[in-house]
Amino acid sequence: MTLPAAPDASIATPAAADFWKPVLVRAAIALGFGALTVFWASPSTAGMGWAGGLYLLATGLVLIGSIRKAGFAGTSRAGKVLSAAGAVLIGTGAAVALIPSNLVFGIIAALGLGLAAVAELSLGIRLRGRSVLARDWIAAGVIGVGTAVLLPFFIDLGPHALLGVAGGGAIINGVLWTLAGLSLRHDARGDSSEAVN
Repeated sequence: MTLPAAPDASIATPAAADFWKPVLVRAAIALGFGALTVFWASPSTAGMGWAGGLYLLATGLVLIGSIRKAGFAGTSRAGKVLSAAGAVLIGTGAAVALIPSNLVFGIIAALGLGLAAVAELSLGIRLRGRSVLARDWIAAGVIGVGTAVLLPFFIDLGPHALLGVAGGGAIINGVLWTLAGLSLRHDARGDSSEAVN
C-alpha cells in the first residue's frame, strides 16, 4: 500500500493492516442479502421490509465502523462523508424495516441508497490515487446510484421485484467488495512479510 504523494488533511494515517476485515464483512452482508433475494420466491411486504432494512442497517454500521481502519480521522472530511453515508443507511434501514410497504421501500430505500452512493462516489473521485479504495468507492457509487434510480420503477410490481432490484445491486457490490477485501488482505500480508525481512 502506498501513501499519498502529497499530504492530505482528509487522510490522517495509512489504512490499518486489517482494513480488509470490514471490507469483507460488508461484502458478506451484500452477498447474503443478494442470495436471499434470489432464492426467496414470494416474499411478503413485511419480509421485504425487514430483509431490506437489516441489509441497509448492517451496511451502514459496517461503513461507520470502518472509518478509523481506513486511516481517516472522524473529524476529517472523508471521515465525515463516510459517517454521513453510514448514518443515512442506518436511518433508511430502520424506516424500511419499521414501515413495511412497497412505496416506502421503493422511495425511502432508493433515497438512502442513492445518497450513500453519491457520498461514496464523490469520496472515490476526490481521493483517486490517494486511497486504496478510491476505485472501489467509485464503482460502488455508480452501482448504488443505478439501483436507486431503478427502484421506484418497480414499486407496482411488488416485494419480489423490489427485492430483486435491490438484491441485484447488492450482489454486484458484494462481488466488488469481496475482490477489494481479498486484495487488501493480500497486500497486508505482503507488507508484513517485507517488514520481517
